[in-house]
Amino acid sequence: MDTTVFNIKGQEQGKIDLPDFFLTKVSPALLHEVTTAFLTNQRAGTHSSKSRGEVAFSGAKPWKQKGTGNARAGQRNSPLWRKGGVAFGPKPKDYYVKISKQKKQAALNMAIAEQFQNGNIIVVDSLKLDEPKTKKVCEMLKNLKLNGRKIVFAISPDPVFKLASRNIEEVFVENVKNINAYQVLWADKIVLTSESLDLLKNRLAN
Repeated sequence: MDTTVFNIKGQEQGKIDLPDFFLTKVSPALLHEVTTAFLTNQRAGTHSSKSRGEVAFSGAKPWKQKGTGNARAGQRNSPLWRKGGVAFGPKPKDYYVKISKQKKQAALNMAIAEQFQNGNIIVVDSLKLDEPKTKKVCEMLKNLKLNGRKIVFAISPDPVFKLASRNIEEVFVENVKNINAYQVLWADKIVLTSESLDLLKNRLAN
């Protein structure tokens, strides 16, 4: 199995063989499990509200129990009162969900296969830039017909290219060694280089 390789001008440069994992059978259930776990693990869990025991109010009874015509009240920190405590409010919580390395790798295989089968993976020969100019990246996106899409560049670390592309909306540059299934599925298009394809092959060899 192979695919076309382009240059940054959008011109075809030949063909390149693709690893077998590009044909991985997709399991929607596993992809859902791994991607939702990834999103859940992004939660800080620092939300917090004060209970009636934590708000700054005196514990004195607002008025006597009978004879005033008012409803009975025991303390001003009641959740029923303005500025009172919150009943059953949120408290700090750890949302971490553990996913095994095997599941993460299998999900990444499936996500890449899913995007490839939908025609959403583009391979270019190189993305090297002489200087970090955003204009050059914009021209490349135009040549590859990627304008107006959510793009993830899964490449080997390249500070110059990352700096040149960081001001372009919905364009993200990620180290191919760190990319995960959620990032792959989030993108409208995935751009790989010949070099990053080899790195990805080594990472997913097992």
